[in-house]
Amino acid sequence: MPDPVFLITGASGGIGAATARAAARAGYQVALAGRRPGPLRDLAAELGGPPRALPVGCDVSDWEQLLALVREVLGTLGRLDVVFANAGSSAPTSFLGRGGLPPAEWHGLVAANVLGPALTARAVLPALARSGGHLLLTGSVAGRVTRPGSLYSATKWAVSALAASIRAECVGTGVRVTLIQPGLTDAGPAGPGREDDPKLAPADIAAAVMYAVVQPAGVDVSEIVIRPVGQDPFR
Repeated sequence: MPDPVFLITGASGGIGAATARAAARAGYQVALAGRRPGPLRDLAAELGGPPRALPVGCDVSDWEQLLALVREVLGTLGRLDVVFANAGSSAPTSFLGRGGLPPAEWHGLVAANVLGPALTARAVLPALARSGGHLLLTGSVAGRVTRPGSLYSATKWAVSALAASIRAECVGTGVRVTLIQPGLTDAGPAGPGREDDPKLAPADIAAAVMYAVVQPAGVDVSEIVIRPVGQDPFR
């Protein structure tokens, strides 16, 4: 039997790339999906190249691209065992108009953070149901607290609800569903006023992902909340 296959969206950097490295060390073949082909190719080469690491360009808000991604992974690697719906974006917003991302660009934030994981789940779950696989989604501590003026926080609340809805529908299929909710992570520029706040490393989140994945088949770790020591509980 070939080694199991672990698909990661948003794999070109940060949490996605760290998880790809952890999964590769654990013996998985990894499929690396993202919108930046250069970093994907570099990471795939670092992890041994095809078939151990398969880079595939994909915008997760595009249904046809997701279907093509799943076809390529199944056609090249032959199976799909774990999917980490990790792709997303973050930006400050204000409903009072006090700066942040211009409203004309809010559609992209919602498309990446809500539509993206929803479409990813729909694209991969038929294959995961066949393999008795595992779907993980990247939420956020921001999806557990109220952040004034934050559309990003609202999108991560939506991911929390999405994970619960998927888990409920998957009862009886053997598919496990895990929501990963990181606190502030050093995976890009911090939001305004948070530059000096304590931060997790992307590898810390990858370790939490792998903890959920390596549990016995009958154990479903539904949610993991992981904050850096000292993070404000309401942020």
